[in-house]
Formats: sequence, structure tokens, C-alpha cells
Amino acid sequence: MNPFDPSFDDLPESLPIFPLPGVLLLPRGRLPLNIFEPRYLAMVSDAMGSTRLIGMLQPKDPSARELNPGVYKIGCAGRIVSFEETDDGRFLITLLGCSRFDIHDELPLSHGYRAVEPDWTPYRYDLEQPVTCEIDRDRLLSGLHGFFELHGIEVDWDNVREAENEQLINMVAMVCPFEPPEKQALLEAEDLSARADTLIALIEMAVLSTASDESAQQ
Repeated sequence: MNPFDPSFDDLPESLPIFPLPGVLLLPRGRLPLNIFEPRYLAMVSDAMGSTRLIGMLQPKDPSARELNPGVYKIGCAGRIVSFEETDDGRFLITLLGCSRFDIHDELPLSHGYRAVEPDWTPYRYDLEQPVTCEIDRDRLLSGLHGFFELHGIEVDWDNVREAENEQLINMVAMVCPFEPPEKQALLEAEDLSARADTLIALIEMAVLSTASDESAQQ
């Protein structure tokens, strides 16, 4: 376990949140972010001076144009593990996923950004080393070949095949261009096995749907 990772008792009672459509963070996943809006620059600055934790959430309506759109009630907190300033006034950061949380209550705005009172209790096992579980890797990799070809995604297949189960599931779930409700379903999966099953189903449905559309057009 990383000595810088928080324990359950270290998790804060308030958490800044960053609603971002179509972006998924999972426990032990790594998410690079380019921060440029003033309110989120303030959020990162404040986080760097305290717990270094930021909650990633998806807006329920990705097309919403209001300043503070409604969000899903389950998100994932990430710890800032990489930080860089740019000459044009941006922060380049990387979050390492720590634990999911439920929104118990939303707090008043601070420096323009949103914050919530998180409930960490249902997900305290996110902070533990994952239990080794079997997943249908052959089925997953077979589906990925078709899915990546469909979306023109180039990957290093040697690295994909060598990845451990959790690393593979997190990587694929976070980078694949799924719709927000599908990303949310992956986040809310009870455990790694359930997340793998959901991921395989989403990949196979996407490939099958495209094949059906192409057949109908012929």
C-alpha cells in the first residue's frame, strides 16, 4: 500500500467536487486533468494546501449549460499525485483514485467551486487491496479488438495483455468512449468482478449494434 494513501479515518468530512461529463475515475485508476477555469484553479490550490483530494462526478445531463448542473450522487475521490504549473496559467495534475463516496449533502460555494459532505462508509473497502478475482479475459480481449477497431483507437496490445485484472479493467473503463450513464454503471459496480461483467457487456453491445447497423444499410 502506498504510504501516502489516506486511511478510512483520514478521509475528510468535506470534499471539493469537479463535475466533468464523460470522465470516469475509479479506485487506483490514474486520471490526468488540464485545469484552466478560475474556480477550478482555486479548487486545486486549496486541495494542495489540505488533503489533496478532489471528488470527480458526472453531470446527469451532459448538455446542461447551467453553472452548477445536477450531478450523479456517487462519485470517486482522487488524490493529487502529480502537479505542474504552465506558463499560460494552467495546472496539469494527475489524480489517483482513492475511494468512492455518496453525496450526503452539498455545501455552500467556496471560491466559486462546489463542495459536498461525502458519505464514505459504503465504500470503505475501496481503500483495501482488491481481492483477486477471475474475469473472462479472453472474452474481454476479443471484444476489445472489435471495439477499438470500431473507434479507431490504437493500443499497445502487449501492455494490454500483460496488465493485471484490476489495472486492465480500470484502464479500459476509463478510456473507452462510453456514454455518461454507462460510465456511471461502471463506477457503481459492486466489485471488480461485477465491473468486468458490465464492461464486457457494454463492449459487446457496442460492437453488435454497429454490426447490425452496417447489415441494415447493405
